Amino acid sequence: MGVDLGEIIQRKRITLDDLSCKTIAIDAYNALYQFLAVIRGEKGEPLMDRQRRITSHLSGLFYRTINLLEKGMRVVYVFDGEPPELKEAEIERRKTIKKEAIIKYEEAIRVGRMEEARKYAQMTSQLKDMMVEDAKRLLNYMGIAWVQAPSEGEAQASYMAEKGYVWAAVSQDHDSLLFGSPRLVRNLTISGRRKLPGKDEYIEIEPELVDLNQVLINLGVTREQLVDIGILIGTDFNPDGFKGIGPVKALKLIKNYGRLENITELKEQLKSINYESIREIFLRPKVTDSFELRWRQMDIDAIVDFLCNERDFSETRVRTALARIESLEKKKSESLERWFS
Repeated sequence: MGVDLGEIIQRKRITLDDLSCKTIAIDAYNALYQFLAVIRGEKGEPLMDRQRRITSHLSGLFYRTINLLEKGMRVVYVFDGEPPELKEAEIERRKTIKKEAIIKYEEAIRVGRMEEARKYAQMTSQLKDMMVEDAKRLLNYMGIAWVQAPSEGEAQASYMAEKGYVWAAVSQDHDSLLFGSPRLVRNLTISGRRKLPGKDEYIEIEPELVDLNQVLINLGVTREQLVDIGILIGTDFNPDGFKGIGPVKALKLIKNYGRLENITELKEQLKSINYESIREIFLRPKVTDSFELRWRQMDIDAIVDFLCNERDFSETRVRTALARIESLEKKKSESLERWFS
């Protein structure tokens, strides 16, 4: 779910070219779930190989990463570790939604409502351990750096941005701002032409840049207060939030009272929420410096063998995508040779 701050924060539209020569940390689980939801067949079914292993996440990961590399970005993917205990309620909520969506999907297929079936299919995505390991395996073959977070991947990516390891954290959620990332890039893994649900219309989704310092200045709050606003709206650690309180009202309350515990009309509700622990998760998250950001040469043969021979990807498409990167590397090498000569 994540914290929905969209109504009160300013975002700047950017292009992929604006991120050229930037190092960015992508919330891997967030990206993989997007690929699983979006990359599907006409009836909403995920892409599969001949052994019926799901490959939508690998398709998205491979081709989108190639696009980002082609634009001159240096990417690192950050994978989730052990979730905080307070996230259990949100995890159970998501499981319930998936179960209900599966029932509705099967019914829509039975009566031939394909558009409806596709909508529910997108809600059934499950990222299993084997799929995560396959994603890491592909990144290794591609020479792309990845980091295993001790807990929340978004927290680790934000920490890496805050400490200057990377330029920005990348996620669809706004949680990165609460975790302290100085910059958040949204829509990076889903940018492009997308069909509107239930309509024969398409929109162009463009990347967005959110600057934390500018957000705090515009709202007139501190990061600590931004966390309190998030808790009022609802986070992954208190998914229900406070009844009747959206982003605008939450901002007003925090600006009037300063802190959660000072809001007199919420004193009884606050007793049932472990808000101090939630604050701790965002302000002092479990992160690590024990990682190495190392990018290597692509292993073309290993990529083709894995994607084409094992997972039934089109070898022509895969090699065409890889050739684009090889061509870029050749041009860079030639430019360097000319410069030194």
